[in-house]
Amino acid sequence: MENAKETIFRIKDALDDSLAILGHHYQSDAVIDCTDIRGDSLELARKIHGLKAEHVVFCGVFFMAESAAILSRPGQKIHIPDVTASCPMADMAEASRVRKTLDILEENGRKIVPLTYVNSSAAVKGVVGEHGGSVCTSANARIMLEWAMSQGDAVLFLPDQHLGNNTADVLGIPEEQRLILPADVIHGDPGLFIDPETADGKKLFLWPGYCPIHEAFTLDAVRTIRKNEPEAKIVVHPECSPAVVRETDGNGSTSFLIKYAEEAPAGSTVYIGTEENLVKRLAARHAGQKTIKPLLTALCEDMGKITVEKLAHTLQTLDTATPVTVSNAIREPAKLALERMLAVCS
Repeated sequence: MENAKETIFRIKDALDDSLAILGHHYQSDAVIDCTDIRGDSLELARKIHGLKAEHVVFCGVFFMAESAAILSRPGQKIHIPDVTASCPMADMAEASRVRKTLDILEENGRKIVPLTYVNSSAAVKGVVGEHGGSVCTSANARIMLEWAMSQGDAVLFLPDQHLGNNTADVLGIPEEQRLILPADVIHGDPGLFIDPETADGKKLFLWPGYCPIHEAFTLDAVRTIRKNEPEAKIVVHPECSPAVVRETDGNGSTSFLIKYAEEAPAGSTVYIGTEENLVKRLAARHAGQKTIKPLLTALCEDMGKITVEKLAHTLQTLDTATPVTVSNAIREPAKLALERMLAVCS
């Protein structure tokens, strides 16, 4: 009897170009071994439209599959091996609350341009598209925030406060021109917690969301390494807090972290603050040449929901499975938001 991986590769061979399996860098090695295309959110988003495949299986979390569905061609079917693989950060921004927040911030006649991290639902991307905004990834956040700032009087950056703050630091936006919205807007009525007078004059509003994985990386962890291994380098993802980012040797997207590890001198030690599957993969890739270590143990449970067994089952049921879809009412403005990003970053 064949195992799950054997099933996957048998079906891949049979379907050939009519199937494409995409995998995010945070997937396990076992899943990554079965994928055709690997990358971060921006890399994978760019691939969707050019794929000839009728069936596209996305090994990642649900918002990624939604983005693929938004950008897919007519006739393409987008699948995800586990529809419960969510993103806690994305879940911290609900579309109706984002819409009401924009209404409140625009009460005094200012034009607020929303910019959402790709780690957000299709519905949120739709609201952003309707309000003339766009999408960003950790790789292009600086470019897209600069673009958004030029489009109106102020920007609402969501859902990740840390990526927004770190990007604002890069652009030199003064802290007094920024406002992190009250945490209560995540679960409650924004009208009860946002004071238009307090917001008046601010240039950058930050939704109070965060990634629980990257929130776990602390200054104490960084300082302990500095004390015990002063020659080691430390790089982190910009979803980490600004306090952590400011004390490291660099920060950037998963692609940046991969490149940093590749270019580190032979014999060096590099600590990386991001999801551990990627760090372990880099450690194995460079073993014997340099030492790559995780800043702290940090595994995303939702990414871990995608397994080779679930992937094999998905491939076995492609013809009867319900693909990931996005309603036209959401798809069109969300696609507009995504296409603005792709146009700006082309």
